[in-house]
Amino acid sequence: MKLLLVTMYWPPAGGAGVQRPLKLAGELSRLGFDVHVLAPEGTKWVQRDDTLREPEAVVVHRIRNIGPAARRPGEELHGLRGIARIRRQVPIVLRALLPPDASVLWNVTAIPAARRIAKRERVDVILTTSPPGSVHLVGLALRRMGVPWVADLRDSIASHAHRRRDIRGERALARQVARRADAIVAASSAIASEMRAIGPRGSVTVIPNGCDFDDFEGLAYRRAPRFRITHTGGFAGRRSPRPFLEALARSGVDVTARFVGDFPTADREWAERLGLADRLELVPYLPHGEALALQRDSEALLLIVPDAGGRGRGVLSAKIFEYLAAERPILAVVPPDGEAACLLGETSAAVVVAPDDVDGMARAIEDLQSRWQAGELDGATLSAEARTRLSRTARAEELAEVLRGVA
Repeated sequence: MKLLLVTMYWPPAGGAGVQRPLKLAGELSRLGFDVHVLAPEGTKWVQRDDTLREPEAVVVHRIRNIGPAARRPGEELHGLRGIARIRRQVPIVLRALLPPDASVLWNVTAIPAARRIAKRERVDVILTTSPPGSVHLVGLALRRMGVPWVADLRDSIASHAHRRRDIRGERALARQVARRADAIVAASSAIASEMRAIGPRGSVTVIPNGCDFDDFEGLAYRRAPRFRITHTGGFAGRRSPRPFLEALARSGVDVTARFVGDFPTADREWAERLGLADRLELVPYLPHGEALALQRDSEALLLIVPDAGGRGRGVLSAKIFEYLAAERPILAVVPPDGEAACLLGETSAAVVVAPDDVDGMARAIEDLQSRWQAGELDGATLSAEARTRLSRTARAEELAEVLRGVA
């Protein structure tokens, strides 16, 4: 069966968004699919990782992206005033005005390319995976040609946890996806419920992200002289390290908080004003494998999911599964009644604290560090049943069943 996977994030793009399409493409190929990938060429991503490898059996079609490059507005505007700030703001504002998102212009080249590939290769089914939501316009175009279409939603289209408002046609796009796709795959139950409420034409299946246990083979934990709690990844949208940093300042314990990735300059300056300079270790963005090595070589891991007016309850990010695969204790600063807390509770791998409970975070930091000093803080080893159930292979098998069903 021939599959065309359309994704905006593919090597050498870095960051969390590339892992689900990359890993699933390889797993589906091993399950007998003839996988073709349509991805943008160029270097317009915020992060780049040249260590990532494409699966050998996958055919990749790279198409020019005429849209604007991804940006980090907070960093670009930090410290600027007056005319210099206005000049820098203009391209940022113009990018933000593109509906339904800044990546929509890739469709100018991606849709004709997808049509050509579908005809030439006689594609049996197309899988579009978002974000960005505009990638599903390729699926809409091929569905009109009669190609069965499955839409994979890694994040909500209309109720994204890091957006304060929906003003760029997000809800209209969500309705089009629901009513035209032959099947929808959602990375969390909240996303699935949102799409079911619209009245989809096809099935809606929850297929979360998975754990890539093989990625941690050979990576070791070595006890350090000082307790280290590590956060990997950036702080986009409404996710902020400040409540945790305030809790760290209140705790007063001898802990190194290690942030691996793009740490906002404004937050670094704020932490320094709290007197945390000697308790922070800021590591610039690293290739995926190196970031995983630091996850394993930590006394504990820090997970942050904001409540975001209730939207954060439905977030079940890829980082959660990376942390579970690292098998280190987790301090989960997440909505206690959300999907992340539920999953972590099933595995008994984490201490859960509400995102606005600074005192609770401080107590959790103190408790973790005390248990570590006493030699009572072991790794968070998963059972054989949990490893099988949460593995990326299991997720790929679930996705394969959906793809075969619509094709």
